[in-house]
Amino acid sequence: MITTIGFDADDTLWQNESFFRLTQDRFTALLAGFAEADHLHERLLAAERRNLGHYGFGVKGFTLSMIETAIEVTDGRVPATVISELIAAGRDMLAHPIELLPHAAEAVATLARNHRVLLITKGDLLDQERKLAQSGLGDLFHAVEIVSDKTAPVYATIFARHGDGADRALMVGNSLKSDVIPAIEAGGWGVHVPHGLTWALEHAEAPTGHPRFATLPDLAKLADTVDAIKANHNI
Repeated sequence: MITTIGFDADDTLWQNESFFRLTQDRFTALLAGFAEADHLHERLLAAERRNLGHYGFGVKGFTLSMIETAIEVTDGRVPATVISELIAAGRDMLAHPIELLPHAAEAVATLARNHRVLLITKGDLLDQERKLAQSGLGDLFHAVEIVSDKTAPVYATIFARHGDGADRALMVGNSLKSDVIPAIEAGGWGVHVPHGLTWALEHAEAPTGHPRFATLPDLAKLADTVDAIKANHNI
């Protein structure tokens, strides 16, 4: 039976990408005198992709990538005041209040009554711990895993550690690449709850037609979907 439900955090339970987009706009405005917006976006995305292996996911890596890009596009002539503004922008992101997404609290609370519920997120440890504490959802989770990346082996390990294995687990998230596809590859279920904004490096093709894949417009019907999966598979 499905005994364990994993929840992604950013852009599944609370807003996240919208703050990155606002900061990227701030970055673009600061460097408007050196390059066009589209070029700056391309260079920043390339830096983020290049730096994932060094800095990981999260605000700190994003801030360092902005600084690196600013130095590159200005041939090292970026004013110190711009660097200072970028550091301040990153600090603002790390202090931004949490905004829960619709139905997030109800979905976690409802499923926690009859399942082990886990928070499985990637990113900066201190930032993710801060957001969880501010969300008010911390006491609902049976365990919290903050990982450097989300892969099939990572899900297999987590669901074995905190549940009855991946084949009895379901993962919920807004990212097909990180939340849904690797959870299915590990042997579990993947429920995609799209967010209006998705980071370019999280794009992937939906595994449409896979027997362990489902999609929902939001978290309102998540508990009903879990019940339907159980009923359809005689769980």
